[in-house]
Amino acid sequence: MRLVLLNPHAQGGRAARHAPALATWLQAHAPDTTLAAPDSLADSLALLRSLPAGSRVVAVGGDGTLNRWLPAVLAQQLQLGLVPMGSGNDSARGLGLYGLHWTEALAHALTAPQQSVDSGLATWTDLQGHVHHTPFLSSLTAGFDSAVGLRALNGPRWLRGLPRYLWATLGELLHLTDWDLQVSADGQQLHQGPALFASSLNTPTFGSGIPAVPQARMNDGQLNVLWSGPFSRLGALTMLPRLLMGWHLSHPRIATRAFETLTIHCASGVPLAADGEYLGVARQLTVRSCPASLHAITRHLHRPSQG
Repeated sequence: MRLVLLNPHAQGGRAARHAPALATWLQAHAPDTTLAAPDSLADSLALLRSLPAGSRVVAVGGDGTLNRWLPAVLAQQLQLGLVPMGSGNDSARGLGLYGLHWTEALAHALTAPQQSVDSGLATWTDLQGHVHHTPFLSSLTAGFDSAVGLRALNGPRWLRGLPRYLWATLGELLHLTDWDLQVSADGQQLHQGPALFASSLNTPTFGSGIPAVPQARMNDGQLNVLWSGPFSRLGALTMLPRLLMGWHLSHPRIATRAFETLTIHCASGVPLAADGEYLGVARQLTVRSCPASLHAITRHLHRPSQG
């Protein structure tokens, strides 16, 4: 079975405008494929969970769409295709799909073979002591990045992509906060003390194309943590151009490391976001790599190096 599932709320609701064109294209090129555009998340998840295991579903949306639907996709072992139609599209970049016209992306998603890619799983405890389990595809951010993501979600609807993220970043710099973090990867302590962020990436980019961890690959069986010590407002502001150019890793207060299991502890609580979607504030966080857990339709996906 093949299903094209459109999130009508993607791109601030602009994705819904493509429904008639999608229906016309499918009628002409793939008449055996069903198109659905449920208005609610509950209806989308129910539809995904009703599909037979191994069915192919093409998600029309962005990183937030994928994050919300990912639990059902993983549970049903569905083949996941993607027509990038979001504000950030970092998962699309990692899968080699970014920049395709929607007709080309749709044709590819319906016909190309699947490839196994990794995902991540965050297990975190909130300030009330409740434990949450959150899978993610592109990134799990903790600290400044998450605060920026929340501000971007609530930002002007006319701003899209990287300009929206930069607007949110500059706004968050006015309220710059450090968090006291204990960070360990695979049993090795990486950082203890004030930190601006400690984020886990499965894709090379986050924040709508910012090259945060250029060496990250979605099919190498591991995730990458990017962490930063404390910065002043001026220091963070001057770091931003380096981050946009991918030159930030040469800074002595910023580092990255591949890992399979990451733990973060913050007594006062640190804000979290998964694939750009704000989650809440966590005191304790464990992030695990889930190798080859997702059957995805990719294009020009980088292969992990051997040896």
